[in-house]
Amino acid sequence: VGGCDALFHVAADYRLWVRDSDVLYRANVEGTKNLLRAAADAGVSRIVYTSSVAALGLHRDGTPSDEDTPSSLDHMIGHYKRSKYLAEQAVHRMVEELKLPVVIVNPSTPIGPRDIKPTPTGRMVLDAALGRMPAYVDTGLNVVHVNDVAAGHLLAFERGKIGERYILGGENMTLREILAVIAESTGANPPSIRLPHNLVLPIAYISQMWARLTGGPEPRATVDGVRMSKKRMYFSSDKARRKLGYSPRPAREAIEDAVEWFLDQV
Repeated sequence: VGGCDALFHVAADYRLWVRDSDVLYRANVEGTKNLLRAAADAGVSRIVYTSSVAALGLHRDGTPSDEDTPSSLDHMIGHYKRSKYLAEQAVHRMVEELKLPVVIVNPSTPIGPRDIKPTPTGRMVLDAALGRMPAYVDTGLNVVHVNDVAAGHLLAFERGKIGERYILGGENMTLREILAVIAESTGANPPSIRLPHNLVLPIAYISQMWARLTGGPEPRATVDGVRMSKKRMYFSSDKARRKLGYSPRPAREAIEDAVEWFLDQV
């Protein structure tokens, strides 16, 4: 980062299951601290750190959370969420102790084209588009177009207040609503079977055990993913709208663009 005036730290290991959980903490926590220390040594004048709504608290009744909703490490489900929570806490400490000029953004559920890996969210969209998701669980997500998240980063860089965090979200949707949009995009029928969480959870345990024993890829149903889905992960971007001028497009466009891109790659 030597010679840089600005730094956007957007990299993270986003997986809901890994064989070695230390990998997530090394990348998301230690990697963040190392990069920000290097930025401090280099005298970088402006930093945008990409956290996640995974680091924020949730309301039990499904009311959208905001930047001030209480959260703690004990409330974080799984190693990914715990690593992002610890990383953001480390950033806050470094802002205070090292006077680092960091603005924090918390994207919700980015969806859109060029999800090459894909991420767990992108894989859900792809599986649904290919008819590989015959059933669903009752949950909800805040869906935002990935391009709007990118625009939100630039707005945070230009207008964000040092040490503050801003949720970069879109629309709160149930999973059933998301799957309906995907089905409309492909001309198929959406899944009609709703599975109880307590039925899917043992399936997720078995899938993870099989993946660990066989060395196979990340299972489609993960224990952490099912546990997270018991709450509706709804968020408000009102602060980013007011303070940054953030204006995301309808979530439907994010889903449709993602489906089109994924199907072009098949």
